[in-house]
Amino acid sequence: MEFVQEVGVFLVEAIILVTAVIVVVVAMAAISQRRRGGEDGYIEVRRLNDRYTAFHDAVRGLTEHPETRKQREKGAKKAAKIEDKKAKQQARNADEPPKTDPRIFVLRFNGDLRASETESLREEISAIAPELGEGDEVLLCLESPGGMVHSYGLAASQLQRIRGTGASLTVAVDKVAASGGYMMACVADKIISAPFAVIGSIGVLAQIPNFHRLLKKNDIDFELLTAGKYKRTLTMFGENTDADRAKFIEDLEDTYGLFKDFVVTNRPVVDIESVATGEIWYGQRALEHQLVDELSTSDAYLQSRLSETDVFEVRYVPKKSWQEKLGMAAEAGVERTALRLWQAGTSRHLR
Repeated sequence: MEFVQEVGVFLVEAIILVTAVIVVVVAMAAISQRRRGGEDGYIEVRRLNDRYTAFHDAVRGLTEHPETRKQREKGAKKAAKIEDKKAKQQARNADEPPKTDPRIFVLRFNGDLRASETESLREEISAIAPELGEGDEVLLCLESPGGMVHSYGLAASQLQRIRGTGASLTVAVDKVAASGGYMMACVADKIISAPFAVIGSIGVLAQIPNFHRLLKKNDIDFELLTAGKYKRTLTMFGENTDADRAKFIEDLEDTYGLFKDFVVTNRPVVDIESVATGEIWYGQRALEHQLVDELSTSDAYLQSRLSETDVFEVRYVPKKSWQEKLGMAAEAGVERTALRLWQAGTSRHLR
């Protein structure tokens, strides 16, 4: 009987392994499909005032004294009548343009090494740009550990499109805006940061392994053919020279200089030589160095504006291919199966 149980466990584990391999293959196919592009998506917009009001009402409905609620509702009805009269008066005055409340459009960017969400950011900005004007504000909730220079350079350039509309741009950093993340943030008219959010560094790094000695030890030749003196400097498999390293460092320094110039151009209040040292700065220290303008979380900032501003969250939702949907379903199935097996195994061993 014990042998049969062992065989059964082996078969189940084999099924899990095969399923996991299938999930990996499907996921890789889905990623390849997404990188090729061509998939349409859609813009999703929701009014955050209604969301926060609903949350507030849910709590207040259980905690508020009945008499207080009655007085509040009476005052709300009176205020609504006054607003209705104002609207009718404006409608009668044909020559007087209707007054609109200021608006905040909330975007979110969760960065990775390749700044993969730049494409979604581009679509979101393209959607709201025609609507933006004087008095409007765009709030970008930014989280990024930094990454490739050209990728984050493009993301920063997308944000510069907002400043060309007449609307103001605010960037909120709750956790981290490092390196390329700060390149994006410094484009803003105002940067707000949580007290312990990581800001910076302003610096450039590059690292590359070299297997030349390993190949040489095993009598493996490696040939690299180039046309152009600096087509390739440091390599992973060839023998690197001091001249190669010098040119590589020269290129790094040039990129570093461009990064500093970009920060100075967009945020001239910063003493660039004192902060462009490759160090990181927590929110409070970043404020002291004028890397940010205000200490606050994005939630606190938004809630402080809800009573006076219409707040809309805008999100681009890419259309998922059938490979991605299948991969997500298969992954969820594997997770459920593994959890059940773990629970069964735990209960068996605890008997």
